[in-house]
Amino acid sequence: MPLINLVIILIVVGVLLWAVNNYIPMDSKIKTILNVVVVIAVVFWLLNVFGVLNSISSVHVGR
Repeated sequence: MPLINLVIILIVVGVLLWAVNNYIPMDSKIKTILNVVVVIAVVFWLLNVFGVLNSISSVHVGR
């Protein structure tokens, strides 16, 4: 994946999260949970894009 596509996707996700936080009225606890879920999903997606998760899956514990 080219770097420019990565940056554009991160900007779009950030703008969407900002818009949801500012323009959709909801409880602050729900907003916090939504923010945490989106950040964790983006971190896992970035790890997968950079190939870190592929190297972790080859690690075996035990036999």
